[in-house]
Amino acid sequence: MLHIAETLAEQGGRADRLGLRYGMFGAEPWTEGIRHALERALGCPAYDIYGLSEIVGPGVAGECEAREGLHVCDDHFLPEIIDPATGSVLGPGREGELVLTTLTKRAIPMIRYRTGDITTLTDEPCRCGRTSARIARLKGRSDDMLIIKGVNLYPSEVERALLAVEDLVPHYQLVVDRRETLARLEIQVEPAPSLVERCGGWAEAHPEIVALRGRVAERVTKAIGLTVEAVIVRPRTIPRSEGKAVRVIEKR
Repeated sequence: MLHIAETLAEQGGRADRLGLRYGMFGAEPWTEGIRHALERALGCPAYDIYGLSEIVGPGVAGECEAREGLHVCDDHFLPEIIDPATGSVLGPGREGELVLTTLTKRAIPMIRYRTGDITTLTDEPCRCGRTSARIARLKGRSDDMLIIKGVNLYPSEVERALLAVEDLVPHYQLVVDRRETLARLEIQVEPAPSLVERCGGWAEAHPEIVALRGRVAERVTKAIGLTVEAVIVRPRTIPRSEGKAVRVIEKR
């Protein structure tokens, strides 16, 4: 959707003329930073929705107007959180892997299906008044976790830190170089068009670009506890995905 919004702006279109009133976005984990970017680009509120093809497709859970977790349709799906390593069930508020059992599905019912998605679960009533179980915004997939210099890291943690830095667009890639004894993490991000315009065009050595690189490295390092190398790349360098975004590239 961000790719569509960016292309719309490049072609002279305006999102406020589309009449968008409500946006529902899923298919991959996304952070509050991406929510803000979507809302700025489209001019409508952005809500998270969760589903998976093996269970039902979209519609397993979704946000209400309070946007404090995704309400599970728990009359149809029984959610549990387990420790992804041991399979033991975890209590409310504990982070782990989401497991779902279909209660009303007649064709290919799923019993304690391991989704691979990392989140937490609560049965506390929501501010909206609904009492259904809620899952927190997905942190990532259990198989998406990176181990770099002994630090466990999800791409969403880097995304959260990146999108808190001004003068960036919400497109990035993590390059993990494992060709030496200790892995090295490089974060590639693009500057916002407004910054490029202030610099009089793209110039990697411009003081504002250099300063931005320093801010990115400092912010991410502080957030994840791991030294990173930040690279500000030329605008439109990072590939735009028409499906699920490819955030991580590993070199071995």
